[in-house]
Amino acid sequence: MIVPLDRLAQLFERLENLPIAVIGDIMLDRYIWGDAERISPEAPVPIVFVNGETARLGGAANVAWNVRTLGAKPLLFGVIGKDIFGQRFSDLLIEYEIDSEHIVVEKTRPTTAKTRIIARGQQVLRIDRENLIDISAAVEKKLMEKFMDSIDEVAGIILSDYGKGIICESLLKRIVPEARKRNKFVAVDPKERHFNLYSGVSIVTPNTKEAGDAVDIKIRDYESLINAGNKLKELTGADNILITRGAEGMSLFYSDGKIENFPTMARDVYDVTGAGDSVVGVFTAVVSAGGTLREAAIISSHAAGVVVGKLGTAAASKQEIIDSVKNEINRDRKPDNILGE
Repeated sequence: MIVPLDRLAQLFERLENLPIAVIGDIMLDRYIWGDAERISPEAPVPIVFVNGETARLGGAANVAWNVRTLGAKPLLFGVIGKDIFGQRFSDLLIEYEIDSEHIVVEKTRPTTAKTRIIARGQQVLRIDRENLIDISAAVEKKLMEKFMDSIDEVAGIILSDYGKGIICESLLKRIVPEARKRNKFVAVDPKERHFNLYSGVSIVTPNTKEAGDAVDIKIRDYESLINAGNKLKELTGADNILITRGAEGMSLFYSDGKIENFPTMARDVYDVTGAGDSVVGVFTAVVSAGGTLREAAIISSHAAGVVVGKLGTAAASKQEIIDSVKNEINRDRKPDNILGE
């Protein structure tokens, strides 16, 4: 499945500085790198000798970064705390050239931070710092005011729901109707406990486990996948469903009942962290630029294939996506493929 290179170039050109809203649970992803050569005498755990630390945008902010790398202009809405991690997050936004004007700073709420300790390329521990309670009415009011001030200028809207308290029921009930009233494309990267609150959105993009858990179906084969996808459409009330299936690619359940499968474009898989962020970000960006759902699925599959080949949260650049498409074209032109048609 290929999007012609001239069409890809056209879509990328349309994406330049195209405003896309990203609303959700923003996080700071921290990585502590080191070597582990012996076990601690205090407990049966490795001693990690630190030789470096890095930080990256995570959660909804990683979605925004995936949108930004395509040349679009993400408007990031979320909440951070007035703490050292919030300051580091703000510094990263400047580095990544993402505006911070739509972010609310909440003094009583910590910045969500995930610290991964990596020894010799292997994660040995993750430390999470977060508050899972829904945001206060006052914070929600501030977010909603910022959103309403920007809604008319954005071409698409992404709700990145990690279940950390930003995407709450009352916020969803206000954002989605306002978006649909203006015919905005709304995509949701979901959390299981909110599936029944996504009514009216354009597409929901769960992975296989999230989709199966939401409708209490163990997805073991294609038949159970189809069953789960159809039930998920009923549960959510979303126009379309895109189920990401890891090594088996993606399956798109269209509003008219059609189902289309897209193979994975990944060659080497080092880390699946953030693959879902890449899919929902690139998919929404392509549709917002005038692409079809099918084109969006193909291009986001290429982007995800690039991202899983990197360690940690990451994004695929336009050139990396173009190179992936070129590789796919070249594979299709091989004599064996032609003879097998």
